[in-house]
Amino acid sequence: MNKQQAALVSVASNSLLVALKLAAGIAMGSISVLSEAIHSAIDLLASCVAFFSIRKSNQPADRDHPYGHGKFENISGFFEAILIFVAAAMIIYEAVRKIANPPAMEQLGWGMAVMLASVVVNIAVSRTLFAIAKREHSIALEADAMHLSVDVWTSLGVLGGLTAIHFTDLHVLDPLFALAVAVLIVHAAWDLTRRSLDDLADRSLPTRELSVVEEVMARYPGIHSFHRLRTRRSGRQREVDIHIEVAPEADVATAHDLCDQVEREIRTRLPGTNVLIHVEPSARAGG
Repeated sequence: MNKQQAALVSVASNSLLVALKLAAGIAMGSISVLSEAIHSAIDLLASCVAFFSIRKSNQPADRDHPYGHGKFENISGFFEAILIFVAAAMIIYEAVRKIANPPAMEQLGWGMAVMLASVVVNIAVSRTLFAIAKREHSIALEADAMHLSVDVWTSLGVLGGLTAIHFTDLHVLDPLFALAVAVLIVHAAWDLTRRSLDDLADRSLPTRELSVVEEVMARYPGIHSFHRLRTRRSGRQREVDIHIEVAPEADVATAHDLCDQVEREIRTRLPGTNVLIHVEPSARAGG
C-alpha cells in the first residue's frame, strides 16, 4: 500500500466513525460522545487534506518548484493542527455549558459499543498509517496517524466515562470526560504544530542524520576538510549542501569523481537525499 492509498483508507474509516458517533451522541444526548463525533469529523477533514497534499507532494519538480512539492505535506500538517485546536475549543465550550446542568442520558450500551468500535478501527488504521509514514517519510500521513492515535485514547476516555455513568448514575461525568478529551486533543495539536513549523522554517536535520553526513566526509582522505554544512527537510526529501576542500593540484575530473562517491554514499545511508557539494582548494599542501 502506498501513502496515497493509505490516506484514502483513513478517509473511509473516519467517514464511518463520524456517522456512528453522531448517531449515538444524538440518540443518547451525550456531550462526550458528540465531542468524539466532532473530533472524528475534524479527523475526516484532516484525512482529506492529507490525501490531497500527498497527491500534490508526489508531483515532480518543475520550473516554479525546482526543489519539488514536498513542503505541501508540511503545510497540510500545520493546517491539520489548527483544525484540532478548533475542535478542542468547540468541545470545551459545549462541556462547560453542560457541567452546570448535565443532561440525562439513555442507551448507554449503544454509546459504549460505538466507542469500542472506534478504538478497534483506529488502532488498526493508525498502525498502518504510522508504518507507511515512516517508510515514506511523510509528515502529512504521520499527522493523520497521530490524529487517529489520539482518537484511540479519547474514545477510551469516553468509554470509561460511559461505563462509570452506567454504574454510578452521575451524569455530570459526561461533560467532565469531554473536557479531558479536549485536553488530550490540545496536547496533540501543539506537538503537531511544532513539528510542522520546524520543517516549514527549514530546521536542520536531526543530529543523528547530521552525524551520518560527517562520518561520510571523514571516510575520504581526498577531502582535507569541510564547512558550511547546511541541511533541511522538505516533505520526504532531505537537502544537504556542503563545501569541501581538496588538494589545490587536484584536477576537475578527480574532484568530480570524489563528489560522486560522496553523494552516492550519503544517498545510500540517507535515502531520498539531494546532495549539493561545492569544491574549494585547500590551503593545506599535498594530496
